[in-house]
Amino acid sequence: MDNIQDTLNKLALELKADMIDFCQRLIKVPALSGEEKGVADLYLAEMEKLGFDRYFRDKWGNVIGIIEGTEPGPAIMFNAHLDHVDTGDYSEWDGYDPYGGEIDVNEMENQDQDGYESVEVIHGRAASDVKAGGACQIYSGKILIKLREMGYPIKGRYIFTGVVLEEPAEQLGMIKLIEDTFPEEGLTFDGVVSCEATSLKIYLGHRGRVELKVTISGVTSHGSAPWLGINAVNKATKFIDKVEDYIKRHHKTDEHLGDSSIALTIINCSPGSMCIVPDRCHITYDRRFVPGETYDSCVEEMQKIIDELSAEDPDFRATVEIAAVPRTTYTGLSVTVPNVKEAWKISREHPFAKAAAAGLRAVEQPVKYGYWDFGTDLSVISGREKKPAIGYSPMQEFYCHRPIDKVRVDYMEKALVGNVSIFQEMTKLNPKDFVL
Repeated sequence: MDNIQDTLNKLALELKADMIDFCQRLIKVPALSGEEKGVADLYLAEMEKLGFDRYFRDKWGNVIGIIEGTEPGPAIMFNAHLDHVDTGDYSEWDGYDPYGGEIDVNEMENQDQDGYESVEVIHGRAASDVKAGGACQIYSGKILIKLREMGYPIKGRYIFTGVVLEEPAEQLGMIKLIEDTFPEEGLTFDGVVSCEATSLKIYLGHRGRVELKVTISGVTSHGSAPWLGINAVNKATKFIDKVEDYIKRHHKTDEHLGDSSIALTIINCSPGSMCIVPDRCHITYDRRFVPGETYDSCVEEMQKIIDELSAEDPDFRATVEIAAVPRTTYTGLSVTVPNVKEAWKISREHPFAKAAAAGLRAVEQPVKYGYWDFGTDLSVISGREKKPAIGYSPMQEFYCHRPIDKVRVDYMEKALVGNVSIFQEMTKLNPKDFVL
């Protein structure tokens, strides 16, 4: 047999055109959250065409594909999500169709974000979040199938999962995949590789997130006699200032993930009518936190601020709660779950992360590390399930959710090989190596 690295590179070159075509086809199908059926259908059809051993859709709309190894070993889940954010104003896309999947030569950031390179790219919504990564993971699976056919030993089990409703942030698709689908189907997994944007680096964690809803209460009165009421918006201004000051003075810091933070994202009042002093002011906060903090502790600090203001002002009344919005999948199931994400981080020295690094070195890719600014479904994996996870993909975080959404074709080809090599190294691990 040829040297395994030469074989991987040869197979990647053979499959590159089909992988790019698949990515373009994914981009051409809109898949807003709750409307992912078209993209799910594409994934299932592609896995059938490529010869996955098993592929199916669960009741929540998630898609799962499985490739069995020739020898016993760990099960590694390679994960994508099916949905994407809205395109926004088409006029901001510099003439590109957000659903066009157009290929041309364009300026793109380099891996370290300190310069630009002129390279071939694919344009379109979700090119960077995460359709290019999903295409790479599917075709990395095809490389494993070909290696198996060629007589190479393949350890363990390769599992591809594409989950619904990642963008709304409650992680409903991933939660139901792990809590319902895997037990029902008799599936287990030992670790996860996410294809969220990493610029071909190994990503090792991100801050947690909780969406907090604060309601400030007042008393209505006629706008001509405001002294007869209690203006909830006026009371809210004191609260907003105190929150900003509190977080500025008490925020926590992680050496890798940075500072915890808070952002006021939504504010409105009711009744919201002319000539009526508002008796309710509703505020939504996006609170990011680091390991050592929890979403419960974030609620507690908000309650502490409310208690302090209530002690100072007998007319100040407020409540705080974690936001929970009903979500409906494209299969018609509706669930309400709290909008929370646990903070998580894995050490570079953990066997799972070291295996990922060994996989990249084996195919002569540089080993570099990073951490996401945004949150991912890996909070479910490492934050709740306490299983190891890393991120690795060709996309770049700088382009996510923006009207310059695009992905480098050269990075996609590298990720096609990188995924396979990472999988091969991870399946050499022993059960104890997956303890987080």
